[in-house]
Amino acid sequence: MSEDVVEAVAQALRLDEDERTCLFDLARAARPARRTPSRRKDVAVPPRIQWLLDSMTMSSVFVRNGRQDVIAHNAPARALHAPVFDSDTTDKHGRPNIARYIFLDAGAQEFFVDWEAAAVATAGLLRAEAGREPHGKDLRELIGELSTLSPEFRSRWAAHDVRIRHDGIKQLWHPEVGELELSYQSLGLPMTNRAVHDLTFYTAEPGTTSEDRLKLLAGLAATQPHPAQPTEGPR
Repeated sequence: MSEDVVEAVAQALRLDEDERTCLFDLARAARPARRTPSRRKDVAVPPRIQWLLDSMTMSSVFVRNGRQDVIAHNAPARALHAPVFDSDTTDKHGRPNIARYIFLDAGAQEFFVDWEAAAVATAGLLRAEAGREPHGKDLRELIGELSTLSPEFRSRWAAHDVRIRHDGIKQLWHPEVGELELSYQSLGLPMTNRAVHDLTFYTAEPGTTSEDRLKLLAGLAATQPHPAQPTEGPR
């Protein structure tokens, strides 16, 4: 299918920008290739990125891949997202997966005050990743696991919503400091081997109770031993 045809379909369906991007990704993946396409492999986060994360002491910052694995983080991120890191859904390498936490850990509905919005956004982000990497074995296994174990995921996956950009306001309920209202922003983090990672920041509006509570968590994190970083693990 030519790009002109795909564009015409996108216009006829009145797709938004994220849906249009996903449609083009799927169309490219469906084209016959002259050679076997290379699989996109996970790559480790370079030390300079970890240094950048660690230099940010008053904001929660982490790196995740397209499957929603948290593969690097700073100390405030570990403190803010303690329920996610401490969940039974975190893998043996110490790497949380946000999608698994949201759909397979009952505590997520308390941690994310607007759990429904978090669930819709997460399913949409996975749908976008499926468009970018339709042959990804790890992604297929994750979607299969969530579809098997979570009726909530199945219903949202069936909606075919797509989410690429990830930003806005999020309310969290933290077991140590209570409710926080935070701004979050995700930025693309170019990596080698076609890996798709993003850098996600959580910050609080200056002068608010949420800023005070985020500072408290950051202060507590600074007094704790530096946690081991999640690893990519064998593939």
